[in-house]
Amino acid sequence: MSQLHHYLTFPKRPITQDEYFPAIQKLLSAGVPATYTLEQIAAFEQGREDEDDADASNTTPLHVMARSLPQDLSKDEEQVVLNIMNVLFEYGAGWNFIDYEQKTIGDLLLENGQSRDGVLYSRLVDAGVSAELLLRKINGGEIEFIEEPVEAEEETPSQEDPATQEAPQEAPQEATQEATQEATQEASDASTDQKAYLESKLEYTKDSLVTDENRDGVMMDWETAIMEKAAESICANEDATVVNIGFGMGIIDTAIQSHHPKKHYICEAHPDVLKKMKDEGWYSKPGVVVLEGRWQDRLNELLDEGEVFFDGIYYDTFSEHYEDMLELYDVIVGLLKPGGVFSFFNGLGADRPLCYDVYKKIVDLDVSNYGLRCDYEVLPVGKRNWDEVKRSYFNCDYYYHPRISFG
Repeated sequence: MSQLHHYLTFPKRPITQDEYFPAIQKLLSAGVPATYTLEQIAAFEQGREDEDDADASNTTPLHVMARSLPQDLSKDEEQVVLNIMNVLFEYGAGWNFIDYEQKTIGDLLLENGQSRDGVLYSRLVDAGVSAELLLRKINGGEIEFIEEPVEAEEETPSQEDPATQEAPQEAPQEATQEATQEATQEASDASTDQKAYLESKLEYTKDSLVTDENRDGVMMDWETAIMEKAAESICANEDATVVNIGFGMGIIDTAIQSHHPKKHYICEAHPDVLKKMKDEGWYSKPGVVVLEGRWQDRLNELLDEGEVFFDGIYYDTFSEHYEDMLELYDVIVGLLKPGGVFSFFNGLGADRPLCYDVYKKIVDLDVSNYGLRCDYEVLPVGKRNWDEVKRSYFNCDYYYHPRISFG
């Protein structure tokens, strides 16, 4: 363990500014990386290189600090710890690395008595928001959405002179072809590529909708309570005109019908889902208008015509990304009535609670640029059965239900 990590175990109480801050700041200013991991230290002491292993852990100084926090931390001590967090972030500490127990810094803070609205956890979330917005700026406006915490990069500089390094060997043709095939397969993954999704076959099971080939969970019935709350939000006005983007299993559309809207638009693009809707009689339901095709086409048509405006808009598609939602915001502000409500299935970053909390705040910031206000209601999330799908897509035990309207 390095001196930096040792100080962050807080061996002496109380935790005072004079006891810890100057020493930690001195080590950082001397060049000790703020992301120097315990794993790198162990590799160095054993005389081996720290291998770039996808399964390797990255126990950073912030992990050590969060794991070492006393349960009875006083307000004065909390302020000192906050100052230490600030200087670690100033020197490049990462907010979303995972340690040897596959835990984030946020997980450890909460385990040691900190609350989600406490100053330490809030500072961590703010660091995540700042980092993500900075990445967006650096990437020229592209959204760098992180669904999973990442491994720390090697912080120790290479000892080799770049001028003396050998040029990389050309990959064998077989390896090149294999890499190309893998890249093509990744690009056509139905869970990440909308064109591939719309061309994929879907299967309706007893309690889920999945892609037939990869068993990606498109929708599952555990979402029912969430959808019922969403329908209540977007159908708040009497005789409402609403639109749902993405039919899926029809859970929210069934809930919307229970509120007896004046007009109920459904925008859906997948041919298997459209067939399901026809088989179930949605095309002939009174007041229902089915918009076949991608929302990017059909809603923009409504916007250009300027004849239909909505009291409620809901968005829940598959294989789209947060940059698609930013495009949707451009359309929403033109289609939403002054007293209307926009909501969406909020699974942004829900692979990890810390990421989920970060993107809760990012959405709030982004919609404010459109003159919209986002209010969240926290809902409990009950038991989820992932047996029928390849992987879980919501790993938090709480749900942030968004209600977005003009402020």
